[in-house]
Amino acid sequence: MKTSYNKLIAGTIFVSLLVKTGVPDVFAEDDAVPGSLPSVAEVSGAEATDGEAPELTEAADLAMERGLEFLIKTQKPDGSWAQDDGKFATAGTSLGLMAFMVKGHFPGFGRHAEVLNRAKEYLLKKAEESSTGYLGGMYEHGLYTLCLSELWGMTAEREDNKRIQVQLERAVQVILRAQSPLGGWRYHARPDCGQDTSVTAMVFVALASARQAGILVPTETIDRVVGYLRDQVWDEKTGGFGYQGRGHTLACTAGGAYAAQLCGKRDEEWVQAAIKYLQNSPKVFNRKEIGYYYYVHYYAISAMVLAGDEHYAKWYPQIRDALITLQQGNGSWQNPEKPYPHSTPMAIIILGAPHRYIPIYQE
Repeated sequence: MKTSYNKLIAGTIFVSLLVKTGVPDVFAEDDAVPGSLPSVAEVSGAEATDGEAPELTEAADLAMERGLEFLIKTQKPDGSWAQDDGKFATAGTSLGLMAFMVKGHFPGFGRHAEVLNRAKEYLLKKAEESSTGYLGGMYEHGLYTLCLSELWGMTAEREDNKRIQVQLERAVQVILRAQSPLGGWRYHARPDCGQDTSVTAMVFVALASARQAGILVPTETIDRVVGYLRDQVWDEKTGGFGYQGRGHTLACTAGGAYAAQLCGKRDEEWVQAAIKYLQNSPKVFNRKEIGYYYYVHYYAISAMVLAGDEHYAKWYPQIRDALITLQQGNGSWQNPEKPYPHSTPMAIIILGAPHRYIPIYQE
């Protein structure tokens, strides 16, 4: 099992979920533009001087803290983060935990110990109640698997390690069994469901994290993912990735590029072409101009980290400053009319790219 030290020093990287048009039920992207937050945007933009995260401004750090405070206030009594009707609790809780973890907060430690313990227990109890280890819907299952992988070895209670390991191994087996003949995944945990770039990116990042944690992921599984991305959905003319078949959307390109990088293909021409597609896309940082804004940048920031310092240095300040402006007065990045639980933790994770306290966000 990977140790806490190894988690903080070495690692892979993260991805989440993408969609083509009409986001699947796990999360739907709102169309409204959140309000600005002048009080944060007006904070000094001077870069941090500790030498470790020069791109993290005081304003960005404050925005992250306010986002975490929003999550604390909106955590459900059972420890989850979800819509008011309880939907998307597995994904919302997994993302919520990782939003705290990106700033170095883990269950049982520090001022957020109890908040994170409740969230951890929610996921573990739900998993232990599942007869198969599958926490419904491949999007949510992928996020849950990723969260368990990053939690493993990072909690204060020693007995949690075995509980997490058992459920992580079960979760990974669900994903491995569900891979389609072409190498991808779709909405349900069955190989006969087909595949799309959105689900494939999400669940493969979970596998990449689990493999780095020491869970067996066959090389054949990875090779089939590469084949799917390169031969089925990459568009040679544009450099982008399509949802199902060759095409190009920002969301699918960000997720597809990142997944391909995690497969070890970051230096190949087709993957570099996808990075160029993202960089050359007009108005990519404008919330009004693109749908699935948080999904696109959740993937894209990690892809730029893996692409190299030059790419990251150009990309991060732009999305950092855009997110600071988009934060709402209550500290969230939610549309009040469509309070999906993904946007706030995703924004925090994007802003926290310079921290890299957990392996999934490291280079």
